[in-house]
Parts: sequence; C-alpha cells; structure tokens
Amino acid sequence: MEKLTAKATIGIQKSVSEVFEAIIDPGKMKNYFISKGSAIMETDKEIFWSFPEFEGSYPLTTKEIIPNEKIVFVWDPKSVVTIELQQLSANDTVVKVLEEGHESDEKGINWAIGQTEGWANFLACMKAWLEYGIHLRKGAFDFMKTN
Repeated sequence: MEKLTAKATIGIQKSVSEVFEAIIDPGKMKNYFISKGSAIMETDKEIFWSFPEFEGSYPLTTKEIIPNEKIVFVWDPKSVVTIELQQLSANDTVVKVLEEGHESDEKGINWAIGQTEGWANFLACMKAWLEYGIHLRKGAFDFMKTN
C-alpha cells in the first residue's frame, strides 16, 4: 500500500542561517512552536519537546542535520519529518516540510490532513515571529488544553 505524505511550504524573508537556527534551537523555537525543548537538534540525538497546550513532553529522534539545508527527525514511529531549506537570496528562504510514512487508508488520510494543517501552522507562526516578532501561536490552541 502506498504511503501518504503531509506537506507544507512557505517563503520567509530571513537568511537561511536565521531560519535554520530558529528550527534547531529550542530557545528560539519556543517563540512560535514549543514551550520547551530539552536540547538543540543534532544528528542522532533524542530530544524532548513540550507544547503549551498539552501536558508532558514528547520525544523525537533526529536522523540527519545538514546546517542551513536539511533537518530530518522521527517523532512518530510510523513517520519521518524532513524540513528542507532553500536560500533564494540573502534574506529570502523557502522552507518545505514533508512528513511521510502512514498508510493510504482512512486513518492515514485523516493523519495526513491533520499533519498538513499542523505544519502549515508551524510555518505561519515561524514566519510571523522571524519577520515581525509576532507570537502568532499564543492562545491559538488554548481550547485544546488538557484539564
């Protein structure tokens, strides 16, 4: 059976190195995605992310980090996330996120729709923070908080 891919792409008007650092550094990522990260992303490293709207922390394992080009990690045993960076000019970077691995069945289709929505939000929040200093995610998912 064919595997599904969730994907999202956006242009960010910052240098490729600024965008790369905003993804691998939890101190920067907490401004638009996570509430806490256990470490900077490095190849073959297990780290934990916490999210503002959920209790606990969630593990992920980095598989490949190529500075300013590619970040690959697994956070669901069935899927692999690849974030590719392409510098178009000194202050213009394209960020492409692909998450693949689930089966092409009803459950997999629902997963792909949800992950595509999530990655599009990740990219929009990162763009808002990097370009304008806006914390777009703040309060956006409070309705999902576990009680």
